[in-house]
Amino acid sequence: MTREPDALAELLPRWHRLRDAEHGEPLRALLAVIAEQADLIRTGVEQNHRDLFVETAAPWALPYLGELVGYRPLPGYERLPASHEALSDASRRRLAEALAPRRDVAATLGYRRRKGTLPLLEELADSVAGWPARAVELSRLVAHHQPVRLHTPATSAERAARGRLPDLRDGAALGLAGTPFDELPRTVDVRRAASRHRAGGHAPTGVGLHVWRLRPHSVTRAPAYCVDRARNLYTFSVLGNDTPLVTRPEPEVSAAHLATLDHVPAFVRRRQLADRPLDYYGPGKSLTIWRDGRPEPVEADELVVADLSDWRYRARRGQVVVDPELGRIAFGARTAPRHGVWVSYHHALADDLGGGEYPRVRHDTPDATRYPVGPGQPHQRVMDAFARWREDRGAGRCGPEAIIEITDSGAYQEQFDLDLEPGDRLHLRAAEGTRPVLRLLDWYSNRPDALNIHADDGCPPGEAPHVTLDGLLVTGRGIHVSGPLGSLTVRHCTLVPGWSLEAGCAPHHPEEPSLVLERTTARVDIARSVLGAIQVIGDEVGTDPPPLRISDSVLDATAHHLPALAAPDCRHAHAVLHLRRTTVIGEIHAHAVRVAENSLLTGRLHVARRQVGHLRFCYVPPGSRTPRRFRCLPESADRPVRPWFASERYGTPYYARLADGGPEEIRRGADDGAELGVFHDLFEPQREDNLWSRLADHTPAGTDAGILFAT
Repeated sequence: MTREPDALAELLPRWHRLRDAEHGEPLRALLAVIAEQADLIRTGVEQNHRDLFVETAAPWALPYLGELVGYRPLPGYERLPASHEALSDASRRRLAEALAPRRDVAATLGYRRRKGTLPLLEELADSVAGWPARAVELSRLVAHHQPVRLHTPATSAERAARGRLPDLRDGAALGLAGTPFDELPRTVDVRRAASRHRAGGHAPTGVGLHVWRLRPHSVTRAPAYCVDRARNLYTFSVLGNDTPLVTRPEPEVSAAHLATLDHVPAFVRRRQLADRPLDYYGPGKSLTIWRDGRPEPVEADELVVADLSDWRYRARRGQVVVDPELGRIAFGARTAPRHGVWVSYHHALADDLGGGEYPRVRHDTPDATRYPVGPGQPHQRVMDAFARWREDRGAGRCGPEAIIEITDSGAYQEQFDLDLEPGDRLHLRAAEGTRPVLRLLDWYSNRPDALNIHADDGCPPGEAPHVTLDGLLVTGRGIHVSGPLGSLTVRHCTLVPGWSLEAGCAPHHPEEPSLVLERTTARVDIARSVLGAIQVIGDEVGTDPPPLRISDSVLDATAHHLPALAAPDCRHAHAVLHLRRTTVIGEIHAHAVRVAENSLLTGRLHVARRQVGHLRFCYVPPGSRTPRRFRCLPESADRPVRPWFASERYGTPYYARLADGGPEEIRRGADDGAELGVFHDLFEPQREDNLWSRLADHTPAGTDAGILFAT
């Protein structure tokens, strides 16, 4: 798009412009095309100048700039970010950042001057892979016998520390055992720290680089969940499941210092919170608790840290008991809150996925009317804002497009019935930095209580309404769509698999669908979301199957044998599936699959029309009935392989992540060498390989340095 389409026309004399206007302005249109091409040339020349500097260069140019100072990208990836046409723009940009990080290229010469120092290794992990890290000289933790003749006063303190036995009275040190901050003496471990199979490192030459791959995600001033049959027991998670809390990382003061517990997104342990409550508790820190609607939080001196497993610990009067490892809160029975509990905390996830407070890309239109919902806003309920929009549109005070924006991370318990008219365009979304929860309860005794989106059957085909859901977490029930909708877009949302969770993250209703499409022609687009099973009830005789596009998401039926996409009675869903970079837990029964790429399916895929579409670079279980395949597993592997997950339960930190030590064919099975499934765009295999190559260049001579995954 040109920046000034009429710039050249304005340079013409007025007489020529008047003559041009009399003939319909063909000259102005021609000059606008010329101006657009001139702007493209100007933009290209400016970008060529920016490509000369690391700070402003395009991602594809970074490997070439790095080559000038001896920066070596991974073999085989030199030209991939610029030439790989199968990748989207976002995927190409993230792959380029993983292969040649801008910060790493810019600091190449500085890193060489600091070669061999532990703080440099931590900085390398952050700049090369984007992972917070802690470097540990494991050789100093190796215990050994102390000869008497070498026991001089100058070395007595150091040698005594290296050869001592653990002090069983030092609870703080014992609480860090097995973590990257463990300083207890160890016996010699013959396994190498650089081993790709079973890393050790406690040897005279061992150096370990502990990295955190999970990211901290914040939840701000959200309601806690009150456990059934008790008004003094709560969980931090509004879904009622146990959620281990993580530290909100603080920036390091200097790059010359080693990372501590406060600088990495480590899981908060009971001993840490009990010993240093002021470092973790309070506004702007890792966790905060409010009660009874008071503006000030619970005081830190009221906190008691304890193990709340099975809720056995009983809080005394005036105490607020917190268990950070389970994400639970207990109040005294006589001092229980009467008007609710609100919490702010941080939990761990692998990527920005589903409903969350992370930044989301918005595409607002100037003609849309905004209706804010939340505390201090004109509307306190979502349906109040919807009713106001219907009233304004009927009176002609607004256009057909509306944005209902929820401005806080609260829980909204309403009867959501969105009846749309021809031409409507509704955006129901969360404001930036919020994660609202829509709780669907048992409002009616004689019909389902889903979030209903319905279009009038009399809508003309060209005026079908469109609905967008963005940044929401829906629990308690699913979403029911019916009528001739034009499109339904679900992005950055979570439709809780199984409707709701138990304490251990098991689903309450594992066989219930999260999204029901009943006799609708809507084009469904799902992106960067987590949702349960999809059920399609369509007119297989009178209508063509509508497209269903899922990308960068998790489709979770809660079990491998349950249908993730199907019609009632496990028949074929009347839809054409488009699947990209998606993890599917469960079986798929669809009319056809137009395209499936870089995806991971744990259950069988069964299509009615095999002659339509194709699969490429996917894992499909044996026994599936699919269209033609290209480089799909397990057929293309030299040995039987199957995916291993660290966790298959939504609500756990490792949800849908491939387990370490799983088959490399799946971990690197995508068309660009990344892993299959929803976390494809993290490019973790490339980040790990890049970090290994940098460690080989910057570790001290004669040492055995390895990468140890803390999360």
